[in-house]
Amino acid sequence: MPSITDIGILLAGLALLMVGGDVMVRGAVGIAERLRLSPMLIGLVVVGLGTSSPELAASVQAALAGSPGLAIGNIVGSNLANLLMVLGASALIAPMAVDRTALWRDGGVGLAAALAMVAASFTLGLDRTVAAIFLAGLAAYIWYAYQQERLAPADQPYDHTAAYDRAVASEGLDPALHPNDSPKQSLGKALGFFVVGLVLIVGGGTLLVNGAVSIASAMGVSETVIGLTIVAIGTSAPELVTSVIAAIRGQSDIALGNVLGSNIYNILFIGGVTGLVAPGAIPEKIIAFDLPLATLAAFVVMVFAFTGGRLSRREGGALLLAYIVYTAFTSGLV
Repeated sequence: MPSITDIGILLAGLALLMVGGDVMVRGAVGIAERLRLSPMLIGLVVVGLGTSSPELAASVQAALAGSPGLAIGNIVGSNLANLLMVLGASALIAPMAVDRTALWRDGGVGLAAALAMVAASFTLGLDRTVAAIFLAGLAAYIWYAYQQERLAPADQPYDHTAAYDRAVASEGLDPALHPNDSPKQSLGKALGFFVVGLVLIVGGGTLLVNGAVSIASAMGVSETVIGLTIVAIGTSAPELVTSVIAAIRGQSDIALGNVLGSNIYNILFIGGVTGLVAPGAIPEKIIAFDLPLATLAAFVVMVFAFTGGRLSRREGGALLLAYIVYTAFTSGLV
């Protein structure tokens, strides 16, 4: 059994990642404001990428530490947690009305990213070529999202992209991230926030990886299992909180967009950077079961949402139950 110390180290790492991510994004937003970037661009790029920094730190440091199962498990496990746990819990709170055009656009990008990861797993692995393709794909998606938001008619209803909804969900949880509603920071203060946040993220990632490796060893399970479950759930906690808050507020489109956007960033951004920094093969267990399951989950969510134009409470319950069964099976509890 894992010691209290190992569990404490892992929890401390998660806490530092969450706090560091928030502080770093605050600083990055302040710097972007001083550079006079548009609020829309700040939301799509700075907030969108910045809120993925905890997952990024965990995966990159795990890969550098020679724990590819932990690194890739975090990416795939986070997507499964988003699709099954976060969407399931949010739909149970409030059924989600879905715009089919937005679903095919953003859900389709997420599904394509998952299929690209499957293709990479059977060919090159997560090497630098695949990583560069992932990052180029993310840049293209953010540019497309920016153009869609910029050119949207002001006098007509418009379905925002998932990248935009992801930023809005984060800003809704923390109004200080919203450049229009908060006083501008001085450049020195913004730089200070950014540096402190970066230090906390690096330290938190180190503690998280060390704690996860120790727990895996003590429990006699693989690091891949820990990455797919404990680490993935921990790093998906912000998405759960922001999506549930959006659902409670009746903003079901933002809750869904937050999840779809997070999954796109997980594969293309976190997978891309991880592959560039520490390229390697994708573990066999993930190739054989977890990655296909995550791809299937993305497809099932699209079918659920498309057929009824909404995610119902019954469908949300089914997603959440599927995640509980998956976690129990993966952890060896059943």
